[in-house]
Amino acid sequence: MQAKEIKDKLRSLIKEASSIDPYLATRLDEINRWIKDTKPGSLTAKKFVILFLIQIIRDADVLLKVKSLPSEQEQQLAFNELSPTLKYWYSHLLPKWLSKNDPKFNIWRQKLMAGEFNQEDANLIDVIGNSVKLRGGTFVQRYVADLSMATDIIVNGKEEKPLCIQLTSLSNKFFEEKFNEWESTLLFWQIERGFFLSYDPRKKDFVNEIVNLAMDNSERLKIGIYLKFNL
Repeated sequence: MQAKEIKDKLRSLIKEASSIDPYLATRLDEINRWIKDTKPGSLTAKKFVILFLIQIIRDADVLLKVKSLPSEQEQQLAFNELSPTLKYWYSHLLPKWLSKNDPKFNIWRQKLMAGEFNQEDANLIDVIGNSVKLRGGTFVQRYVADLSMATDIIVNGKEEKPLCIQLTSLSNKFFEEKFNEWESTLLFWQIERGFFLSYDPRKKDFVNEIVNLAMDNSERLKIGIYLKFNL
């Protein structure tokens, strides 16, 4: 999508959402006000801003299609047609983000606009996601989950138990501090369980070990447990 098309689509979605999902309309309006004074050429040059906008537009489209269905039963059936991780995102996490005040949103959107964000682990996350899918699981990555909810990836094994996972390659010196921040963030968003995994990129076959741990814990980790693991 081009920048002008994105701006037009946002305005259209705000209008549509106003009568279907007021929380979504409010958040989209906030995003629209954030970008409205940025010229299309300048906006196009901001890679991660564009990627975030495309992602939120697609999510809004899906949510509005489901919410437009006439009954709660039909809406639930529509959610059930999605993969477990997408169902968890659209029916649980995304509505939380839309309805709650996000203390991090203003901070990270400024960083996106200023070009201060770079997704250094993007290739790793893609490899992990592909490996999860090859093993029969499902996988979701969202900028909102990453930047607001301390969740790099949402992974589901063979059972319908999506798990929020944070990956870090930090040294032991900073591990505990980041873990505490991560746990506090998950509790704020009422995410019932989570997996915080520190890995060593120099270690042989570390990607395979991450995938094994992610899928295993998605099925085994109990509600109320925020597990940290140093690979």
